[in-house]
Amino acid sequence: MTAPARAGHPGGLANLGGLASCPRVDLVVGPTPLHLAPRLSRELGVPLLFKRDDLTGRGLGGNKLRGLEYILADALGQGCDCLVTGAGPQSNWTMLAALSCLRCQIEPHVVCYGTDAASEGKTSEGNMRLHRWLGVDVRFTGSPDRSSVDAGIEAAGTELRAAGRRPYLVPRGGATSLGALGYVRASTELAAQLAALGEQPAGLWLATGSCGTQAGLQAGAALTAAPYRVRGVTVSRPVPECLDRVRTLAAGAAALAAGARAAGEGTAGEGTAGEGTAGEGTAGEGTAGEGTAGEGTAIGEPEVLGGWIGPGYGVPSAEGQAAARLVAQAEGVFLDPAFGAKAMAALIAECRAGRVRGPQIFLVGGGAPTLFAGAGL
Repeated sequence: MTAPARAGHPGGLANLGGLASCPRVDLVVGPTPLHLAPRLSRELGVPLLFKRDDLTGRGLGGNKLRGLEYILADALGQGCDCLVTGAGPQSNWTMLAALSCLRCQIEPHVVCYGTDAASEGKTSEGNMRLHRWLGVDVRFTGSPDRSSVDAGIEAAGTELRAAGRRPYLVPRGGATSLGALGYVRASTELAAQLAALGEQPAGLWLATGSCGTQAGLQAGAALTAAPYRVRGVTVSRPVPECLDRVRTLAAGAAALAAGARAAGEGTAGEGTAGEGTAGEGTAGEGTAGEGTAGEGTAIGEPEVLGGWIGPGYGVPSAEGQAAARLVAQAEGVFLDPAFGAKAMAALIAECRAGRVRGPQIFLVGGGAPTLFAGAGL
């Protein structure tokens, strides 16, 4: 049975205008835990809490489910019968998107960069193994360039429309203003948990890839008057590109949370700027309200640390592996090698250099299947 689209839980959200009434489907089993990491805190000399979004409750968990609640509600509301998105062969995003689509009776289509043959047997590992087991339509662009996925998504959408289908197209990582609402809502959840614990953290750390999660947290921090600064660690893009994307997506998410419609947000039969095809849905990239959140609340300037990508995107780094091992041994928590491990390596280095003051939160974003995907992802 299709999961019903419904408004978000109104508790604690009344001051966020449109967020409480924005349709979403129930995917996240929450609130996800927020707990102290005592041994790691002693090791680093800084009080540290883990926000466990690796325990979101669908599949093997992960942060991407939060944005999918809003994206899939929009797809259902537009009457779309299939969804097209893409990323790398071991993408946590595409796996959770496909799994959530199936739960909502929307047919998923996944576009990956590279070639099937180039995976060298890795089609039976990690997230790709789960895609194949579920029978998801996976196609490859034939190019190692990650940006080739963008054209591949458009091509798949064209093919599906020609077959009489109603596709909903979502960019890599689900990084849209609508998707970022997931972490605006998560910010209200976190605010309630911090109040219950009596904690006033100074920083919230996360891995930043397509930038949607950080954008939602950035807007959410402003809207909830959070005491912490959001500190992303890029694991994918150059820092300037991340900063631009976070600013734009955060502004669009804040506008949506305040009840405005983000510029560029499409509806079935209307299309989006540059699309114009009736019956095609697209997750919006809104930029309305840039620099403010809700009723004139200023969104803080984003902060993104560079220097931790290592050998490349999706490739484990020595520093990340060491950080992940320390966390596993100290707290019994696994970090994925491509995202969480690298962000934790940055946090550890900053703590040991004496540049971190006060309690910190680390967002554990999931990605468990990539632990079983070999040395390169």
